Amino acid sequence: MSTDKRLPPLTLSSLDVDRIERLLEKDEYHAMPGVEQLMQELDRANVVDPEEIPPNVVTMNSIVRFREVDSGKAHEMTLVYPRDAGRPGCVSVFAPVGSALLGLAVGDRIGWAGPQNRPLELEIEQVLYQPESSGEWHR
Repeated sequence: MSTDKRLPPLTLSSLDVDRIERLLEKDEYHAMPGVEQLMQELDRANVVDPEEIPPNVVTMNSIVRFREVDSGKAHEMTLVYPRDAGRPGCVSVFAPVGSALLGLAVGDRIGWAGPQNRPLELEIEQVLYQPESSGEWHR
């Protein structure tokens, strides 16, 4: 669950939301640690057609650079569906940090519970690749 009371706005692709909601219907995903937060994020998001997603927003299969605000430690990860989460440099949208990243724009900050429920805050620095801005709707 987010540790920040001032949540940034989220913009999500209707295609991503449809795919995530289909996964949420499966029992195997209900026990995953980030599911509750992910459902809350879906509920509060502004959902638009994929063609309307700004290029600076984190969508599924985006490669994003973000940093931990307190430590300054930078990360570069690809936000993926659970089936691809085992690949190096990938984080599942069902993981707490994955659900925190989804829908944020460059410059946005959000808090979330990190390892051992330690509060962490991250800031989106750059969206290095986004399927929607590349015209890749099948990913």
